[in-house]
Amino acid sequence: MASFASETLTFIFFISLLHLGSSGRILSDESDQTQQPLPFQYHNGPLLFGKISINLIWYGNFKPTQRAIVSDFITSLTSSSKTNTDQPSVNTWWKTIESYQYHHKLSNSVSLGSQFIDENYSLGKSLTSQQIVGLSSKGGQKDAINVVLTAADVAVEGFCSSKCGTHGVSSGSGPGSKRSKFGYIWVGNSESQCPGQCAWPFHQPIYGPQTQPLIAPNNDVGLDGMIINVASLLAGTVTNPFGNGYFQGPKEAPLEAASACSGTFGKGAYPGYPGQLLVDPTTGASYNAHGDNGRKYLLPALFDPSTSTCSTLV
Repeated sequence: MASFASETLTFIFFISLLHLGSSGRILSDESDQTQQPLPFQYHNGPLLFGKISINLIWYGNFKPTQRAIVSDFITSLTSSSKTNTDQPSVNTWWKTIESYQYHHKLSNSVSLGSQFIDENYSLGKSLTSQQIVGLSSKGGQKDAINVVLTAADVAVEGFCSSKCGTHGVSSGSGPGSKRSKFGYIWVGNSESQCPGQCAWPFHQPIYGPQTQPLIAPNNDVGLDGMIINVASLLAGTVTNPFGNGYFQGPKEAPLEAASACSGTFGKGAYPGYPGQLLVDPTTGASYNAHGDNGRKYLLPALFDPSTSTCSTLV
């Protein structure tokens, strides 16, 4: 059984355009450099642990091949070395998140749950944040993280102007205090709306150092960008579900396990350069993790509280 403890369900967090995959594109003046940043630390709140089902809600037009990219990523999180011998792996990346629970003598096990497909745009092609929360309730409402994925032609409140994705906690159906609580995530496909903001480094950034875009490992700029965002928000959902878990900076705009290492994907990363990565000799695509069914992914670095550094796979 997964546990969210007994917190009020009012917290929503987002990957902002400044926090996602582009730490080198955060604007600051010289006075900012003299201020000591707040440390990444634990704020004494509950973490998400136990057996967690990750349900996917597809809103809009996605090809079956695109849905497979995401579902294979989810199953890769807990794949054993027997099913995926190639390293580094998605499972190795997730073990850094599991280390947060180990510190508190907790454990979690995530698995791919149900998938819901809404190809008819039942709410139209322009969604509010509240409608996103409503869509998330279509997934399981107990021991669950429900991930809403919106298609490239769907506009979402704040998308591209201030955020690339969100995570939060909501309550399901049922009377009063008996309502179950579930985590939710929303990520949009930015390919046609703002790939320079939400799909970097697979697209030229709209500002900052203009380095050559990387070739996406699944040959889909939009979906490979979504994987980075989903991974970042999954890390935040598990380690900071209520806004009083692990994060750096102010509670109103926290830098979480992945966003604290924004723009870092490999060793040697610096503003505008994602770091040293693996390159597929056939396709030329850049990646840092192997997944199920021969998949390759580019995943963000995670802050490792045991070393107080950003941990990269390569």
